[in-house]
Amino acid sequence: MLAIFLKTLPFFALIGLGYVAGRTKFFTEEATASLTRFVFYFALSAMLFRFSANLSVGDVFDLPFVLAYLWGSMLVYLLATLVGLLRKLKVDEIAVEAQIAVIGNVGFLGIPMLVLLLGDAAIGPVMMVLAVDLIVFGSLIVILITGSRDGRMSIGVLRTVGIGLIKNPMIVSITCGLAWGLTGLALPGPAEEFLTILGSAATPGALFAIGASLASKSANKLAVTGYLSVLKLVVHPAAVAFAAIIIFPVDPYAAGVMIAAAALPVAGNVFILAQHYNVAPTRVSASILISTAVSVVTVSLVIGWVGGLAQ
Repeated sequence: MLAIFLKTLPFFALIGLGYVAGRTKFFTEEATASLTRFVFYFALSAMLFRFSANLSVGDVFDLPFVLAYLWGSMLVYLLATLVGLLRKLKVDEIAVEAQIAVIGNVGFLGIPMLVLLLGDAAIGPVMMVLAVDLIVFGSLIVILITGSRDGRMSIGVLRTVGIGLIKNPMIVSITCGLAWGLTGLALPGPAEEFLTILGSAATPGALFAIGASLASKSANKLAVTGYLSVLKLVVHPAAVAFAAIIIFPVDPYAAGVMIAAAALPVAGNVFILAQHYNVAPTRVSASILISTAVSVVTVSLVIGWVGGLAQ
């Protein structure tokens, strides 16, 4: 287990470096926003396109895998929803807390870390988790918040969801990469090198940006954020593991990657949505901070376990 911890440590050290840079104001919030945009729209997109261009649709899409991840994630989503109802929260707050419970930092942290630690074969499963998170749960939170405020479902809500998906660079890059892969053509040498160089900036840039963004967040309301962090770091991977091993048996290696992805800390894009709709942004930011700090230990434990599962 110590060996796994030492392998994950450099990733979290980069996050820590970004945190220090942001906390000391050496890296301003404006600089963090610019770095995040670069990673999101350019570096990470280049990485995802290059990865998916070398895969077939069959390498990415596996129905039992999707069903297992959806079953486990939806169970935790409904649990968070039930607790929110018992606490008499409003629908939009419940939607945000449920999102915290199931959406991990797969794009910025999961893809670079899990591919390096679990091998190149992890690319397909990780991208499938990312796609489900973006398409299913990313759409669900917008529908619930907007629908609760309008008092009904409308074409406008669905249009907003559809446009958001179409404009998401991670979805676009994966789709375009898979479309290129269907041609059976190898990427031209200069294009491959360009994508490799640009994509190589995704890992350090994303991790540094995570840390720098955490510097502006504070850990208040510890009881609620602690409960939400436990849902994300412990209950979510446990539910996904149960689904992938017992209910919808998945290939052991793919199941291990799925469980590790489910164990990741709360994603930053949940805060972006909460801030955009002005729904509990402080609660979300605190959950991101706490879950990321605790995940230094919990993610190492889960990766150590799934490493044995996949053997």
